[in-house]
Amino acid sequence: MLLQVLGTAAGGGLPQWNCACPGCAGARAHPGRRRRHASLAVRAGPGRWYLVNATPDIGEQIEECPGLLPGPGADVRRSPLAGVLLTDAELDHTLGIARLREARDGVDVCATAPVLRAVRERLGLGAVLGPYTTVRWRELTGARTPLGEGAEVTVDAVPVSAKRPRYAADATGPAAEGDAWSVALRLRDTGTGATALYAPALAAWTDAFEDAAREADVVIVDGTFWDDEEPLRSGFSRTTATGMGHLPITGPGGTAHRLARLPGRCLYTHLNNTNPLGDPGAEQHKHLADQGLDVAAERMVIEL
Repeated sequence: MLLQVLGTAAGGGLPQWNCACPGCAGARAHPGRRRRHASLAVRAGPGRWYLVNATPDIGEQIEECPGLLPGPGADVRRSPLAGVLLTDAELDHTLGIARLREARDGVDVCATAPVLRAVRERLGLGAVLGPYTTVRWRELTGARTPLGEGAEVTVDAVPVSAKRPRYAADATGPAAEGDAWSVALRLRDTGTGATALYAPALAAWTDAFEDAAREADVVIVDGTFWDDEEPLRSGFSRTTATGMGHLPITGPGGTAHRLARLPGRCLYTHLNNTNPLGDPGAEQHKHLADQGLDVAAERMVIEL
């Protein structure tokens, strides 16, 4: 199984267009610190790829992943991008779907039932994209689902949170219930059994998530905030990291000590612009390294 990290930033990216905090100012002064919205590409088979989340940076992210580029050959409009897997319905993870309207052969959009309903009906992407391309809306559950016919990779969803995006806060009906609004995606190589677990948003460390993480060869997990007080200390929020639906990396309830006990490789993603880890020279990187942890790098390739 081949994975490529396409982005590692939380909403707004780094730098964020309307912010001059130290993290954003540093990224403007040092372009090497720039981070695109958190996303991942997974090769499902020869010439067949899926994106994990479709961000506002989707065009640039595709250009930076050689496996996602069209061609070469006589059919210059044939793309290897077969679809998108969604971890949730947040705008930063779904707005890029609209950019796929030019998909000549159509595109799969795979997500849990409440997320599909929100994206199709609340965002209106079902009606908007219909005149342009064929979107195959496919539900993700806890059962292993092959990524296409003869796929080398399967995916299943591990529910982690009932947090809804603001535009769907008043959603009602069966699809509005439960904790499938935000999930971790488990990607499994059908040949080798190697497993990757991707969870850019993690509101609680559940038993199900613990089991999935312990079995995974690589875990790429929510690193939005360094500690629980970061949003308050930075002055952009009146609530804590956990109150915003993101377990912090350190402190009481933090994820670092849990990840350090896991047998697989563990990487953080989805860094907020206020997170000191956005600075490659920050001392917090050594703190992670001492525990055998790291931050996912933009465009890094992981082969399992």
